Amino acid sequence: MMSTLDAGMTLIRTASRRVSMANGRIARAFKNWMPKGLYARALLIMIVPMVVLQSVVAFVFMERHWNTVTRRLSTAVVQDVAALIDIYKDYPQDKDRATIRRIAQQRLGLVVDFLPPGDMPPPGPKPFFSLLDQSLSVQISRQIGKPFWIDTVGRSSLVEIRIQLDDAVMQVFAQRSAAYASNSEIFIFWMLGTSSILLFVAVLFLRNQIKPILLLADAAERFGKGRDAPNFRPRGAREVRRAAQAFIEMKMRIERSIEQRTAMLAGVSHDLRTILTRFKLELALIGDSPEVDGMRKDVDEMHGMLEAYLAFARGDSGEQAQPTDMAAALEDLCSDAERNGHAATTNFHGLPVVTVKPAALKRCLGNLVSNAARHADSIAINGHRDHRWLTVMVDDDGPGIPQDMREEVFKPFLRLDSARNQDEGGSGLGLAIARDIARSHGGDITLGDSPLGGLRATVRVPV
Repeated sequence: MMSTLDAGMTLIRTASRRVSMANGRIARAFKNWMPKGLYARALLIMIVPMVVLQSVVAFVFMERHWNTVTRRLSTAVVQDVAALIDIYKDYPQDKDRATIRRIAQQRLGLVVDFLPPGDMPPPGPKPFFSLLDQSLSVQISRQIGKPFWIDTVGRSSLVEIRIQLDDAVMQVFAQRSAAYASNSEIFIFWMLGTSSILLFVAVLFLRNQIKPILLLADAAERFGKGRDAPNFRPRGAREVRRAAQAFIEMKMRIERSIEQRTAMLAGVSHDLRTILTRFKLELALIGDSPEVDGMRKDVDEMHGMLEAYLAFARGDSGEQAQPTDMAAALEDLCSDAERNGHAATTNFHGLPVVTVKPAALKRCLGNLVSNAARHADSIAINGHRDHRWLTVMVDDDGPGIPQDMREEVFKPFLRLDSARNQDEGGSGLGLAIARDIARSHGGDITLGDSPLGGLRATVRVPV
């Protein structure tokens, strides 16, 4: 008993998991199918209710209005045919049936003829979803009660009815409009026409509402890449204006903070350089001796470390982004490496002109090339630009960096004594400065294995 219950519970859990997985796949497929942009989603929010509403209205109109009107018109036509049959039976003296034909044509709008007995075509297939065919069949069976044959599709503007009488077959032609509510195209035209006009007006207004959001996103993206958006101002709906104003205030606070930090560092730099200059002057007045040479070396090292610290803290503030020929910049870096006695090659694919902060980005790449040149004999600098990214890879054949330390080396002041010293002045700031510059452009730097056997530093910056 327990084993049966356990098996049943297992089957239930398995079925539940399968249903959950199926629901998850359907939800993911629906999410992938749905548009991702705000403009497309807003249009979908407008269009779907409109289509559903009009479909319901059209269905109700056809089911209620057209059905009722068609049934009443068909009833009237069948009543006229029944009246003609009664006249035919009650007035047999009209041998040539001229009176019935005249009354039918002049008073009822019907064309009547009499065929030999048995002249009834075989029953044909009934048209699918023919409201007129159904209504006429019901009314003829109810009011006349004789064998009949009808054709509602043979002639587009006429309806043919044949009734089997005792000694003849009555053939009646009626206008289709007299038995069927045929104004459907007018209803559909007005429904689609008004909907198209309303949708066109809604699209125009929606574009004007979405445009300020796109401008805000572009301004935020440009600011994240270190570029300026001089013509940006709040516009659009109240909520969008609030978001734009908050972005402007945040941008101003960040710029003020950078300016204050730059001014403070400029003052610190001036004071420390004054002290170092006084040290150098005092050492020059003392004279030459081994002790003095050691002190001069310490002062020079302090000066280099001070410049590295200030450069890291100052960043690339103040420089404006401008179109830069990156192929030429990589050629300059390659030439500098060759002048220092290293085998260097460079290559660039794609459109070379990219909008960046030229001095800052050149310093970023220069730190990577100098880092490679200090520990390797061969260097390869490769660049590639597509419609989204500028990618520069600096490869070397040096000892490389352990994989578990490739993120740690970007921390300021970190030095790998057992492997590579990353900064030019011995302060451990070379890679930290390079990553700071790359991120100020909206990009980043990653380290990996090089095909040359050493380290590969990859810089990716959005264009």
